[in-house]
Amino acid sequence: VQLQASGGGLVQPGGSLRLSCEASGSVVSINFRGWYRQAPGKEREFVVLITSGGGPTYGQSVKGRFTFMRDNAKNTAYLQMNSLKPEDTAVYYCYVPGMPWGQGTLVTVSS
Repeated sequence: VQLQASGGGLVQPGGSLRLSCEASGSVVSINFRGWYRQAPGKEREFVVLITSGGGPTYGQSVKGRFTFMRDNAKNTAYLQMNSLKPEDTAVYYCYVPGMPWGQGTLVTVSS
């Protein structure tokens, strides 16, 4: 079972993207718990995490612009990203406790 993010690409500042994450080869429900990102030359940072109480906690830099969504029927997690900024440029990874990071998806925000 491997996590695979998709939906990244090149977008202009102010634009939107929706990322998806699936667990290839899985027939059981996946406990998606958030998204992380890693910009060039920087450490991986959290974008959104689902707390034990069930609510999302967003990183300060994305609060109000990004939204975590999960479709349990499709076993897929999403990250809706609006009002994108150049500093959002990074490789984005979905997070499942206990699973390797898997393949991320590159988001480039540039004019």
